Amino acid sequence: MVSMIKSAPLKSLYTFIAVAETGSMVLAAEQLSISHSAVSQSIKALESQLNTALFNRIGRRVELNPVGERYYKRIAPAMAEILTASQEASNASNEHTHLTLNMVNSLALHWWIPRVADFQLMAPNSDIRISNLVGEFDLEREGIDAAIIHGQPDKWQKYHCEKLADDQLILVCNPQLLAGLNEDELTPQSLLERFKAIYVTNPRRQNDWQTWCEANNLVQPKQHNNLTFNISVQATQAAMRQLGILVTHKQFVRDDIKHGMLTQIGKSIVNPHQQFYFATSHAMLNHPQVSALREWLKREFLKTASE
Repeated sequence: MVSMIKSAPLKSLYTFIAVAETGSMVLAAEQLSISHSAVSQSIKALESQLNTALFNRIGRRVELNPVGERYYKRIAPAMAEILTASQEASNASNEHTHLTLNMVNSLALHWWIPRVADFQLMAPNSDIRISNLVGEFDLEREGIDAAIIHGQPDKWQKYHCEKLADDQLILVCNPQLLAGLNEDELTPQSLLERFKAIYVTNPRRQNDWQTWCEANNLVQPKQHNNLTFNISVQATQAAMRQLGILVTHKQFVRDDIKHGMLTQIGKSIVNPHQQFYFATSHAMLNHPQVSALREWLKREFLKTASE
C-alpha cells in the first residue's frame, strides 16, 4: 500500500479519472482548471510509474485501453470515497467555527451581555451564539455546544456537568423608592408592609418569594393586580420603574445593582432549589473553544460570587 501511494500520487490519479471520464485531455484540463500540457505530463508520468499505457490515442480523443479500463474501475470508487471523506471532515471542522451557548434569557441579558467585551479580549477568535431554550432538552439534537444550567444537574446526567455557583435570592427595588425612609423603615419586614410585591409566575420562578420569606421568617406577601409577570425581565423592569419590590436571583440583577438601577434590601439567601452549572457533551468537553469558554465562565462566576 505504501509503495503504491508513492508510485501513484493522488494528483495524477485525479487527472487520470478526469481524462477517463471526459475522453479528452482538453476537457479534463478545463475541469481541473489546469493547462493541457499539465494534464498530458501527468498522464505520461502515471503511465511511466505503472510501466504500462492506459489510453489509446484516437486523434484529439483518448479512450481507455483494457488495462486502463480495469484500473479505472478499481480506483474510481476509492477516489470517490476519498473525496466524500474529505468533504465530511471539512464540514465537521466548519461546524465549530462558532459555538452555541444556551442560557435562560435573564442571564443572557443581565449577566452575559455586560461581559461580552471581557470574553472577547480573552478569546478574540471565539464566536459564541446565544440561545434561550428552557426546560429539559437534548444538546446534540438542538445543536447546542454548551449550556449554563440554572437548576439541578440530575436532569442532565448524560452530560458533563460542573457547578459554577450557588443561586442567591435577594430582595430588590429602585433606590428612589427608599428615599426619605429612616433606618427602622428599611427592614425587609417594614418594606413588605409598605410596598407591593412583584411576582413572576414562570414555573422556575414562582417559588422565589416563598423560599426567600421562609429563610427570613417572614409572611409571604399577597400578589397584586398588574404586578404579576410571566418572565423575570418584565418583573425586573417593573421594579426599576418603582412599582414595587421584587425577590429575584442575584446573578440576574448584579449589574443593575452595580449601576444604581436597583438596590438590594437585606441579606442574600442561598436558593436550595437551583444552582448554576456548566453542561456540555463529553465529546465536546476538550474542544478548544469549549475549554476556553468553560474556564472563563468558572473564573467569572467565582469572581462574582465573592463580590
